[in-house]
Amino acid sequence: MTKSKTRTSAQLSTLRRVLAYTAHARLYIVLSLVFAVVSVALTLYLPVLTGDAVDLIIGAGQVDFDALLIIFTRMAIVILLTAASQWIMAVCNNRITFQTMRDIRQDAFRHLQRLPLKYIDAHPSGDVVSRIIADVDTFADGLLMGFTQLFTGVMTILITLIFMLRISVGTTIVVVFVTPLSLFVAAFIAKRTYSMFHLQSSIRGEQTALINEMIGGQKVVQAFGRERAVLERFDEINDRLQGASLRATFFSSLTNPCTRFVNALVYAGVAIFGALSAVTSYMTIGQLTCFLTYANQYTKPFNEISGVVTELQNAIACAARIFELMDEPAESPDPEDALVLEHADGRVQMRDVSFRYEADRPLIENFSLTVEPGRRIAIVGPTGCGKTTLINLLMRFYDVDGGAIHVSGRDIRSITRRSLRRSYGMVLQDTWIKTGTIRENIALSRPEASMEEIIAAAKAAHAHSFIRRMPQGYDTVLHEDGGGLSEGQKQLLCIARAMLNLPPMLILDEATSSIDTRTELKIQNAFATMMRGRTSFIVAHRLSTIENADQILVMREGRIVEKGTHRELLHANGFYAELYNSQFAH
Repeated sequence: MTKSKTRTSAQLSTLRRVLAYTAHARLYIVLSLVFAVVSVALTLYLPVLTGDAVDLIIGAGQVDFDALLIIFTRMAIVILLTAASQWIMAVCNNRITFQTMRDIRQDAFRHLQRLPLKYIDAHPSGDVVSRIIADVDTFADGLLMGFTQLFTGVMTILITLIFMLRISVGTTIVVVFVTPLSLFVAAFIAKRTYSMFHLQSSIRGEQTALINEMIGGQKVVQAFGRERAVLERFDEINDRLQGASLRATFFSSLTNPCTRFVNALVYAGVAIFGALSAVTSYMTIGQLTCFLTYANQYTKPFNEISGVVTELQNAIACAARIFELMDEPAESPDPEDALVLEHADGRVQMRDVSFRYEADRPLIENFSLTVEPGRRIAIVGPTGCGKTTLINLLMRFYDVDGGAIHVSGRDIRSITRRSLRRSYGMVLQDTWIKTGTIRENIALSRPEASMEEIIAAAKAAHAHSFIRRMPQGYDTVLHEDGGGLSEGQKQLLCIARAMLNLPPMLILDEATSSIDTRTELKIQNAFATMMRGRTSFIVAHRLSTIENADQILVMREGRIVEKGTHRELLHANGFYAELYNSQFAH
C-alpha cells in the first residue's frame, strides 16, 4: 500500500512538473480548448441535422425536398467548420507539445553541462543519451495524444450530455450510470502499467548504452574476437526488453477491449430503452437515430481517454527518467565573491591534499607539493597511482576531500572554475575532435584567432603538412572522433590547439603517446619552446621524454615516494631507477 502511494505521489509530482513546462504556452492551450469546444459542438450538431432529415422522410411520396436541401447545406457548412476547427486545434496542440519538448531537452542538456564529472564517469553515456533523446520523444508522443484526445474527449462527454438531456432525460440517465464503469476499468489497468513502462524505459536506456559503447569500441571488439560475447549480452538485454515491453503492452492493450465491452452494453441499453420510447411515441424515429449516435459519441471518448491514460503512463514514466537526470545535484556553484583569475603567475601549491573516488577506497592521502613559476614538473608512476587524478584536482574537475590547492596564492575553490581552467593548456592522451572543420577544432580555445595564427600553431605542432594534404585543407570537415584521421594526427591537432592558446600553465598527459618517434622528437622541441617560462605538469610513461624536467615526482599508491631530477633519481637507485631501467632493459 505504501509503495502504491509513493508511486502515485511520484506520478503526480512528475505530472505537475510537466504542466509547469506548458505554462509558457497558455495562449495555445486556451485556443486549443476553444476550438475543441467548437469542433465537438459542431460534430454533435450533425446528428441533430441527421435526425431532422430522417423525420422529413415520412414515407413514399412524402419527402420534403426543399427542407432537406436546407439541412444538407447546413451539414456541409458544419462539416467544413468542423474540419477547420480540428486543424487549428491540431496546430495548437503540436505547438504546445513540441515547445514543451524543446524546453525540457534544453534544460536537460543545459543541466548536463553543469553536472560534476563524477556523474559522467559513473553513468553510461548511452543511458544519458537515451534519456534526452528517446525518452523525450516517447514523452512527446504521450503528451501530444493527451492534448489532442483528452481535451476533445472531455468536451465531447460534457457537450453530448447537454444534447442528450434535451432529447430524453430518462435515456440519458441510463447512459450516465453505466458508462463510468469503463473509467474504473481503465484506472485499474493504468495503476499496474506505470511500473512496467518505467522498467521498459530503463532497459531501453541500458540497451542504448551498450550499442553506443560497442560502436565506439568496434575495432577493439573485433580485434579480440568478442563479437559473440557482445551479441549474447545484447540478446540478453533485448530479451529483457521484450519481456518488459510485452507485459506493458499486454496490460495496456486490455484497456481498449474492456472499455469497448462496457460501451457496447451502454449502446445496447440505449437502443432497447430508446426503441420502447419510440413505440410509445415518447420520441420520434429521427430523435432515436440522433440519440443512438450520441450514445456512441458519448462512449467513444471513454475509449480514447482510457487509451490516453495508458499512453500517459508511458509518457510519465519517460518524463520521470528525464527529471531524474535533471534532479542530479549540479556542480557546486562558484562563490559570489569568487575571483576571476586573469594573470596567473604559475605558482601552484598542494597542501595535505586527500582525495578518494569512493568513500571506502583511499587514493591520495596527505599529498603536498610546491611548484615555482616556470618549472617543469614530471609525474611518473605505475598505473592507478593517482597521476591523472592529480591533474583532475588541479583543473578542479573534482574537489579535494581534504587539504587545499592554491594557484597564485589563492585557494582554487575561491577562484571561478572558468578562469582557473582558462589558465591551463591541456593535451591529453585521449583525443577529442568535435564535428566541424579542422580550423574550428584547432581554434576551440580561441574562436577569434586569425587564420595566420591557426596555421602558425599547426606548424609548431607539425600538423600543417598533413592538413595541407586534406581535401579542403583547413576547411576539411571532420566528423565525430576525427573520421579518417589516425590517432597520431588527431593528437597533433590537439597539440596545435594548445599551441594556439598559450596560458601560463600547461598540462601534458601522455601528449605524444600516439605519435611516431621521429615526429615525437620534433614535438618535444616544440614543447620545450612552448613550456619556456610556463609552469608545466607532464604525465608520462615513456621516461625518456621527461629527462629534462626540472623535477620528477615519483608516485606510488597516491603518495610521492621520490622526487628529484632525472640524474638524482637514477643515482639514488630507487623506484624511479627501477622503472627507468625496466624500459631500457635488453
